Amino acid sequence: MAKLSVSTEFGELPEWNLADLYESVNSKQYLEDMRSCQDDANAFSKEYSGKLAGLVSDNPDEFAAAIRAYEVIEERMGRIMSFAGLYYNGNTTDPERAKFYGDAQEKITNASSPLLFFTLEINRLDDDALDNAMEKSTALNHYRSWLVDLRLDKPYQLEDRIEQLFHEKSMTGRSAWNRLFDNNMASAQFNIGGKEIGVETALSLLQDKTREVRAEAATEIGRVLKSNEQTYTLITNTLAKDKEISDRWRGFEDVADSRHLANRVEREVVDALVSAVQQSFPRLSHRYYAMKAKWLGLETMEHWDRNAPLPEAADRVFQWNEARDIVLTAYDGFAPEMANIAKRFFDENWIDAPTRPGKAPGAFSHPTVPSVHPYVMLNYLGKPRDVMTLAHELGHGVHQVLAGKQGALMSQTPLTLAETASVFGEMLTFRSLLKSSDNPESRKALLAQKVEDMLNTVVRQIAFYLFERKIHLARREGELTSEQIGDIWLEVQAESLGDVFNFDDNYRSYWSYIPHFIHSPFYVYAYAFGDCLVNSLYAVYESSGDGFQEKYFEMLKAGGTKHHKELLAPFGLDASDPQFWFKGLGMIEGLIDELEGLDQQAS
Repeated sequence: MAKLSVSTEFGELPEWNLADLYESVNSKQYLEDMRSCQDDANAFSKEYSGKLAGLVSDNPDEFAAAIRAYEVIEERMGRIMSFAGLYYNGNTTDPERAKFYGDAQEKITNASSPLLFFTLEINRLDDDALDNAMEKSTALNHYRSWLVDLRLDKPYQLEDRIEQLFHEKSMTGRSAWNRLFDNNMASAQFNIGGKEIGVETALSLLQDKTREVRAEAATEIGRVLKSNEQTYTLITNTLAKDKEISDRWRGFEDVADSRHLANRVEREVVDALVSAVQQSFPRLSHRYYAMKAKWLGLETMEHWDRNAPLPEAADRVFQWNEARDIVLTAYDGFAPEMANIAKRFFDENWIDAPTRPGKAPGAFSHPTVPSVHPYVMLNYLGKPRDVMTLAHELGHGVHQVLAGKQGALMSQTPLTLAETASVFGEMLTFRSLLKSSDNPESRKALLAQKVEDMLNTVVRQIAFYLFERKIHLARREGELTSEQIGDIWLEVQAESLGDVFNFDDNYRSYWSYIPHFIHSPFYVYAYAFGDCLVNSLYAVYESSGDGFQEKYFEMLKAGGTKHHKELLAPFGLDASDPQFWFKGLGMIEGLIDELEGLDQQAS
C-alpha cells in the first residue's frame, strides 16, 4: 500500500487510504455493491416477509440463516456509507463530495426500506416461542444477545408503514439539517493575526500561551458564530422539534429516554451520574479554576483563559513521530497486543491527521464494518492535547478492532461503554508521561493538563447535557430565540465553572459550534460516564495482580453483546450503585489535592 502523507511543520502527517473500503467513487466494486444492495434487499423481503413466526416455530435454523443474510446486506450497506461518509468528511465543502455523499444516502435509504419489516416482525414474535427456538438451534442462539437487545425497542415500535415513512423521510429531515450544519461550520473562516483560518485552528488558539492571542481568537470566534447565529438557531429549533415529534409518537416520556435506550443504560443510572457530577461542581471545577486564576495572576478569568497553559508549562510542540511513540509506548507498557493493534493504524494509513480547508472539524474513530477496519480522523496541530486526542481515538480504534469479531449486528458498543477504551488509552498515556517527569514544574503542568482534560470530559460534558435538557424542554413550549438559547448557555456555564469566570456577550454564541448537539442529542453524557468508569477501572488495575489485562480485553471483545452490569462485574464494579460515580470523581479530586500540595511545597 502506498504511504500517503503531507509535509507539515509537525512532520509527515498521514492521510488515510480508503482503498480498503473502495478504490474510488467510480470503482467497479462500489457500483456493483450499490446495485446489489437494492436487489438483495428486495429479494430478502420477498423471501421472508410475513414468514418469521412460522420459521421460529418450525425451522429455527432457517430463521438463523435469515438473520445471517440480513447481516450480510447490512454490512455491505455499512461499507458503502462508511466510504461515502469518510470521503465526504475529507472535504465537506467540495460540491462533488457532497453530491456523492447525498446520492449514497438516498440510494441506501431506498435500498434499506424493504428490510424494515424484519426487525419489526421479530419484535412481534411470541417471547416463549423465540426462547424455545434459541434453545433448539445453536445457529440461532449465536444471535441471542442481538435479539434480546432488539426487543428492548418493542414498546416504542410503530406500525410498519409509519416506520417506513420515518425512515425514508430521514434524509430530507434530520440528515439534511446535519449536512447544513457541517457545511456551514467547515466553510467558516476566522481572521486572526491577519490570517484566514478554519474552525479547528481558531479553537486551538484558545490554548495559546499569550493572553492577547487567546483574547483575539475568542473575540473573532464569537463574532463569526454570532454572524451565523440565525442559521444555527433555526437548525437547533428544527431538530429539537423533530425529536419531540418522534419521541411523542414512540411514547418516550423524558427528552433523553431515546438516547438512554440506544445506550442500553437505565435512566436512573444516568440521573445518578448527573446528580453526582452536579454536586461535585464546587469541589472540582470551582476549586480548580480558582487555583488556576491565582497561577495566572488573575482575580477573574475570562472564558478564553479556561484552557490556557500554566506559566511554568513548556511551550512545547509535539512532532507527529514523537506523539506516535508516546502513545504506542504507553499502550505497550499496558499490553503489547494493544500497542500492536494501534501500530497498524500508523503503518497501514488508517489515520487522516492534517488540517486542511473544508475538512470536518474535531476527531473520531469510525468503526466502518467488521470485514474491513476502523479509520481515525484528527486535526493535528502539535499541541499536548492533540497527543491525548491521538491516544483517545486510538483507544476507540483498538476497541473497534477487537469487537469486530462479533460481526456487523453485535460489534457496536453502546456509547456509554464505547468511551471506556478511549479514556483508558488517555489515562495510560498520561500516567506514562507523568512517570517520566523528573521535576516539580513539569509534573505540575502535566497534572494540571490532566485535571483540565478530565474536567472537560466530566464537568463540561455534563454541563452540555444539562444545557441540552433545558433546550429540548423549553422547545416544547415554542421556538427559541438566539437570545434565549444564549441565556441558557451562560446560565449552565456559570453553574458548572464557578464565580471566578466572567462570561461576556461574546461567549453567548459558543454553544453553536458543538456538533454533538446536532448529530447525536444527549450523546455527551457518555464521555462523563466513560471517564468516571475508567477512573474506577484504573484504580482496580493499579491494585490488581496478573489477569487484569485479560479481563480488560475480554470486555472490549464483547462489543455490544453484554450489558454494562455484565461487563463490569469481573472488576467488582457496578454503575447502578450511586456511590460508584463518587469513586470515579474522587480520582479527579485527588489530582487536584496533589496540585494543591505542590503549591504548598513551592511556597
